Amino acid sequence: MIQIDLTGQVAVVTGGSSGIGLATAELFLRAGASVAICGRDGERLAQAETALNTQFPHAQLLARTCDVLNADEVAAFAQAVHTRFGRTDMLINNAGQGRVSTFADTSDDAWREELDLKYFSVIRPTRAFLPMLRDAAGAGKNAAVVCVNSLLALQPEPHMVATSSARAGVLSLIKSLAVELAPQRIRVNSILIGIVESGQWRRRYAKEAQPGQSWEDWTAELARKKNIPLGRFGRPEEAAQALFYLATTLSSYTTSSHIDVSGGVARHV
Repeated sequence: MIQIDLTGQVAVVTGGSSGIGLATAELFLRAGASVAICGRDGERLAQAETALNTQFPHAQLLARTCDVLNADEVAAFAQAVHTRFGRTDMLINNAGQGRVSTFADTSDDAWREELDLKYFSVIRPTRAFLPMLRDAAGAGKNAAVVCVNSLLALQPEPHMVATSSARAGVLSLIKSLAVELAPQRIRVNSILIGIVESGQWRRRYAKEAQPGQSWEDWTAELARKKNIPLGRFGRPEEAAQALFYLATTLSSYTTSSHIDVSGGVARHV
C-alpha cells in the first residue's frame, strides 16, 4: 500500500467514472486528497460518485458530467473545481479507447476522429487547469500532469494504425509539454499501458467465452496468444498506482518520462 499524505491537495481525474480513472480517484481519496472526476456518461458517473462516497464517507469529492472534447464543458469543469476547492495540484488525463482498423479500411473521418480524441483529450483539460497548476507550483507545491497513453505509441500495431499513430503523436506532445512547463515547476509524465481489464473486455468475454469458461481462464488464454510475459491482463489499480506515483512527490525529480505498464509485452529496448 502506498503511504503518502495528500491532505490539502486536489487531484483532477478525467474519465474518472470507471476503470483506470475510478481506481486512480480511489487512491487519491485514500491518501487524503480532495478529488474531482468527470465523465461523459451521467448515469455511470453518478454510480461512481455513489460508490466513492460510500467507500470514503468523509472525502471531499466533486463529480461532473463533461466531454473532454468540448472546450466549453472542460472550462466549466475547471471552474467548478476552482469554485469547490480553490486549486488543482494534480491533473490525470485519462480518456479514450482504441480503434481497430488498418490503413486500408480507415476513412478520412475516422482518422480525424481518432486524432481529435487522442490529442484534445490531453490538450483541452491541460489548457483549462494550467492556471491552477501554475498557482500551485508558484506557491512551492507539487504540480503535475500525468497522461494515460498506450504502448502503441512506441510499438505500433497494423490492425490499430490510426490509434498507434495518434498515440505516438501524444507521446511527443507530452515530451514537449514537459520541456515547456519544467521552468514553471510543473512536471508532465505518462504511463504506457498494454491490455488492462475494462468493461469493453468484460463485454467481449460475455460474448466470446466458452460455456463454463471463467474470466480468469479466458483472459489467460488471450494473454498467451498475445505473448504477454506475465500471462494475464493488467488490473485498473495497477495502472492507477503508476499514475499516482507520477502525480505525487514520490516522483518529484521525474518529468518528461513514462512508465511501461504492459506486463512485459514491450519489445523495444
